[in-house]
Amino acid sequence: MSKKYLGEEIDIHAGGEDLIFPHHENEIAQSECCNGKIFARYWMHNGFLNIDNRKMSKSLGNFRTVRQIGEQYDLQVLRFFMLNAHYRSPLNFSADLMEAAKNSLERILEAAGKLKDRKDNAAKESITGEELELLKEAEGFVTKFEDAMDDDFNTADALAAIFELVKFANTNVDENSSREFAGGLYEELFKLSDVLGLKIEKKEEILDKEIEDLIQERQAARKAKDFKRADEIRDELLKKGIILKDTREGVKWQRA
Repeated sequence: MSKKYLGEEIDIHAGGEDLIFPHHENEIAQSECCNGKIFARYWMHNGFLNIDNRKMSKSLGNFRTVRQIGEQYDLQVLRFFMLNAHYRSPLNFSADLMEAAKNSLERILEAAGKLKDRKDNAAKESITGEELELLKEAEGFVTKFEDAMDDDFNTADALAAIFELVKFANTNVDENSSREFAGGLYEELFKLSDVLGLKIEKKEEILDKEIEDLIQERQAARKAKDFKRADEIRDELLKKGIILKDTREGVKWQRA
């Protein structure tokens, strides 16, 4: 399959650290023997995910799917949580750690909201000389971010650079700041967050009636065995920060 869809050589091959031997070593032996070329240029092996300090497994009854976690938490929070650890390190999942991740992500979102408000509504348009120097100083956070990502995909240090930028913005942007200055910092924060797949723009507000109408449409789709549409509605609501839970009493929903 790899040869058919990706060719004789691939750039990145990833998998769990438990697959290094014998699976990946056998892949190398078979593929390079067959093609006479390097099979994969880079290998990325991730550490194990633990649940409350215990290895996740079906036998222990602590196995969790992404969909199950998505019913409890916004998947942006899950992404942020996973980015906090180096991909080769073991990662421990717990309710407390997810709550901490949610609060930390909210700090970034709040800073982004403040910058966007200044960018859109500040009375002063043009950047001042002092602000221009501050904007140049902020470029150092971009460099730190890039250095971290170049260091074996060190997302934990990359997030640290984003938080330095957040602190810098919170310290230097106020009601007297210009639109251009706030906009420049917002663009940097947006660019770095986007690399990590973090969406810093607030989700559009959805009213309770809209939620109930979509839930009714989803129920009708399930009854008609149109499970594709039912899943689309669940995903649509999740993107808007609405978590659905199917119970014996019917569908319950809550805001993330």
